[in-house]
Amino acid sequence: MKIDSQLAPHRTGRESALTIGVFDGVHLGHRHLISRLREVADRSGRLSGVLTFNNHPASVLRPDFLGRYLTSLDDRLLLLAELGPYLVLPVSFDLELSRLAAREFVALLQDRLLMKDLVVGPDFAMGHNREGDVSTLAALGSEMGFTLHVVEPFLDEAGHAIRSTHVRDALTEGDIFTASELLGRNFTLRGVVELGESRGGPLGFPTANLGVRDGMAVPADGIYATWALIAGDRHMAATSIGVRPTFGKGQRTIEAFVLDYEGDLYGQQIGLEFVSRLRPEIRFDSVQELQEQVRQDVAETRAVLEGV
Repeated sequence: MKIDSQLAPHRTGRESALTIGVFDGVHLGHRHLISRLREVADRSGRLSGVLTFNNHPASVLRPDFLGRYLTSLDDRLLLLAELGPYLVLPVSFDLELSRLAAREFVALLQDRLLMKDLVVGPDFAMGHNREGDVSTLAALGSEMGFTLHVVEPFLDEAGHAIRSTHVRDALTEGDIFTASELLGRNFTLRGVVELGESRGGPLGFPTANLGVRDGMAVPADGIYATWALIAGDRHMAATSIGVRPTFGKGQRTIEAFVLDYEGDLYGQQIGLEFVSRLRPEIRFDSVQELQEQVRQDVAETRAVLEGV
């Protein structure tokens, strides 16, 4: 069982307060939970720890699972660490872990991490077949010597609990504003610049073709005002997502024209931070019409980004 080797014994000798989850996106709801975790840990003088799964449990439990991750594992770990817990522990979810009873999982956390507080949301469940819901865990806490803290979810303006699914749904609709509000930051895609079909160069707008990992959530087709994150610097960029219908439908691509940038980006790892959706992707009757529209998109991108 991978978790047995990945959870090295706690060597500080201090007891811990833990929370557990995938935390994909590290959205405002996750941040609220981890803030409460730190409060619990600070009150008791214990270490705060976040246990996150490298892979979504559904990828093991459901053969038809298709991941649409909001953040890569590396980005998720960085975002979690920025929230200030003492420990961020990535572990792999596998079949053996899925078969552990809630009691066995708790015993492992107590043995390895000296867990004395467990901080969760009201819908949390752990253990085989999700047997360890909050009522079961509260009873186990009384028996096994830890305290369960149930944190009410963080609500959006409409009074709904914020969930990673809601962020994904917003991206599917191209609703960058809502996605960013739920995340508490601009949604960002990262990848390596790959060779494309070089359609942009002859139009006067050479683009960087971003290759992202399989299973990452991608916004709806359309044209976006974005920031390109290149070697630690931010540059304005007009980004197109889609199949380039003016040239006949092709493979879906993510292409960014980086304003006022002349360097060679091929092979570089860059990020695209999405600020606003300018328009949907449409087919033009001529290359000249497309070229004129791209000029307008670039001008609008500059106006949007200069205003934020």
